Amino acid sequence: MDPLGAATCDDAAPAAPAPRVVLFDLDGVITVADTFALFMRERYAGIGRKLLLVPALPWLVLVRPLSWRLAVRTLVHVGLLGLGERRYREAALDFAGRLVRRPKQFQRDALLALRRHQAGGDRVIVVTGCERILARGLLDELGLRDVELVASELVPGWLGMRMRRHNVGPSKPRALVEAGVARWQRAYGDSALDIPMLKGAAEPVLVNAPPKLCKQVERALGRSVERVAWY
Repeated sequence: MDPLGAATCDDAAPAAPAPRVVLFDLDGVITVADTFALFMRERYAGIGRKLLLVPALPWLVLVRPLSWRLAVRTLVHVGLLGLGERRYREAALDFAGRLVRRPKQFQRDALLALRRHQAGGDRVIVVTGCERILARGLLDELGLRDVELVASELVPGWLGMRMRRHNVGPSKPRALVEAGVARWQRAYGDSALDIPMLKGAAEPVLVNAPPKLCKQVERALGRSVERVAWY
């Protein structure tokens, strides 16, 4: 304090520490199944959509052993053929609204853990391979509008919506950095595809993982991993 009673820089209150960043995968962690796969399965429910896939079958047979991601992109593009951005949004949000009303689609323990992190002042981000509009709709329907989201993205094309970014594996850390998140303290995953995300966490956590997967992840990380059983 100076002689006139004005506060000096030395007297300034210390800055509040930044909140811990906690990452949650969506599918297999919060939900029990692959959300976008369920949506696409519904898209292929009619015979007409299956017939549209027939011309692509030779291509799928050729590329599937070489690149599962390319095969997935093909299935997505055919499944969304003729669906523009507005109609896709309507379909995705309608599906999200119906999915939350189905029994046994979500892991209650995951939702409780997420809320505990929020109550403790943590910054919670869901990082998922599910498409952004569908994932956002699902989180909003679950009452998690305040949870941040980093997800896969589609863009409109000439024939329908197309994959812009599939947010899986090493894409997750890159997408987080693009979103301005360079560090995270805790991360919840459920598969080997989450290894790049778990590797960046001081506290990696595997959800409902079998022993073989736990060993695989621990070998990749070079350290032990916390395990939780959620239902």
